[in-house]
Amino acid sequence: MLSRIAESLFWIGRYIERSDGTARILDVHLQLLLEDPWIEENLACRSLLSVMGADIPEDTELTRADVLNILAVDRTQPASIAYSLNAARENARRAREVISTELWEVLNTTRARMPRKVSSDKVHEFFGWVRERSALAVGIIESATSRDEAWSFFTLGRSIERADMTARLLATRSLTEASGPSWTTILRSVGAYEAYLRTYRGVPSARNAAEFLLLDRLFPRSILFSVTRAEQCMRDIEPRTDRVGVSDQALRLLGQIRSELEFRPIAEILDDLTRHMDNVQLATSAASEAIRQRYFPTNAAPNWVRENS
Repeated sequence: MLSRIAESLFWIGRYIERSDGTARILDVHLQLLLEDPWIEENLACRSLLSVMGADIPEDTELTRADVLNILAVDRTQPASIAYSLNAARENARRAREVISTELWEVLNTTRARMPRKVSSDKVHEFFGWVRERSALAVGIIESATSRDEAWSFFTLGRSIERADMTARLLATRSLTEASGPSWTTILRSVGAYEAYLRTYRGVPSARNAAEFLLLDRLFPRSILFSVTRAEQCMRDIEPRTDRVGVSDQALRLLGQIRSELEFRPIAEILDDLTRHMDNVQLATSAASEAIRQRYFPTNAAPNWVRENS
């Protein structure tokens, strides 16, 4: 496969997952800001933007509306939903010869229908629309794409981004521990609540909910599941031939973060959840860069934060 095609497929997967994950995180936290009068809005908004990778001047007073504009509809902000959906469509255009007509039409239509402004009474409806469009694009690939290198690169990008987005969601929970969203709300935001109840059969506790989203081997949005799938995609793309250890840098980074989470007691992770989630984000970013250098080294990788001109 041509490296430019592989790169486009990788980033289609990442951008689709990024738009979905950002919509889920914003849906939870903007609703919390609306309902809880005791939250200091500027601090909460600044913390959320920081976790999501958006650069904001220190002297700017932020509101819920500002967060919505920056992370949802601003087409120039790399952390926004609008930017991600547009970037997914542009990468699909570059890989038009290998993606299906159905996927192209979904991404093209989604980009065209992306609003430039969302009214306050339509916020939840908008985030639901983003999740539905993302699920439609993923469903087309899952149901109508051969399990070849094209599918592997798409799923690799999607898995790395999903691990990163779940880590960001858990990091936002730890930043607002006292008045942040409940674990029930967080589980619902990622579609994990009913799966959690079937697994633990009880009201969500901090330990069990975090354990489920971090370490469950069967739930597809857990960090462990996502990292394990990314590792498997890399092995499918290029089967290992090394006799000693692991020579591939991306595979080594993913294996290290998986082992760090898998073999560390959940109580220790919860004691310093922010640091561990930062480590997951650093590992996924470094793995993405290692994948770029190995498989498509000619172009600079898209960044969460815009480079200074």
